[in-house]
Amino acid sequence: MARTPPPALLALRAAICARDLDALCACFATDYRNETPAHPERSFQGREQVRRNWTAILGSVPDLTAELVSWSGGAGEPLWAEWDWRGTRRDGAPVHLAGVTVMTIGLDPGDTGGEVVRSARFYMEPVDGTDNDAGIHRAVGSRPERAPAVPR
Repeated sequence: MARTPPPALLALRAAICARDLDALCACFATDYRNETPAHPERSFQGREQVRRNWTAILGSVPDLTAELVSWSGGAGEPLWAEWDWRGTRRDGAPVHLAGVTVMTIGLDPGDTGGEVVRSARFYMEPVDGTDNDAGIHRAVGSRPERAPAVPR
C-alpha cells in the first residue's frame, strides 16, 4: 500500500508548483528556522525572510516546478524530503536544483491553522554537468593528474 506524504509536504509542493507566494509562505511557521549547513551564512529565521527569498526565486524563475522524489518520517519525527526543482530563468538559462530538506513539522504558535514547517535543514544545490573526476578536483582544489608522456 502506497503511503501519502504528510499534508504539510503536499501543501509545500503544491504552492511551489502553483507559484503561489501567499500559499507558500503559509506553509512555514511565523518563527520558522532555516539552517543551511553547507552555506551557514544563508541560515535565517522567520516567515518574512521566507517571503523575501521566495519573492526573488519566483520572480527570477517564473515556471519553477518541484518534484517530490521521495520522503521519509513525519508524525513527530524529522521529515526527510528529497526534491528536484526545475525551471527557466527570465534570461532563458535553465535552473535545476536537487537535494534534501530535513524538516520539523508542527503547529504554528502564531496561527490557528494546521501543521506547518517549523524548521528545516536545507541541502538543495544546483545540479551541474561536471564529470566525477573534474567535480572531485574542483571540490578539493586539486589538479587532475596528467597521464605520463608516452615515449616515441
